[in-house]
Amino acid sequence: MARETLLRQWRRLPHPLRWAGVAAVGGTLIVVGVVLLVLPGPGLVLIALGVAVLATEFAWAESILHRMKAAGSAAADGAKRMLNRRGGSVDRQPRPLPGAEPLADENGG
Repeated sequence: MARETLLRQWRRLPHPLRWAGVAAVGGTLIVVGVVLLVLPGPGLVLIALGVAVLATEFAWAESILHRMKAAGSAAADGAKRMLNRRGGSVDRQPRPLPGAEPLADENGG
């Protein structure tokens, strides 16, 4: 109920004021996300969140958001296919490289 009231009040604001608020919040999230690509932190998550905020008011951001969702789905599908090809387990022992000599075990053999 409180969400509906908040949404109704948000929509009552003049469009230029909503536009400026969304641009400020979304732009800030994107800038901080870009900075966090270099520094430790969730840079990609903040960039995606910033684009999602901008997509509430801007058509160009909505199209970028759709492309980001499609690219994310394609990456997730590719990762699933790769795991299925490897036997479905991330914890498997890696296969030795062709021509590589096996390492000695703990007993020196």
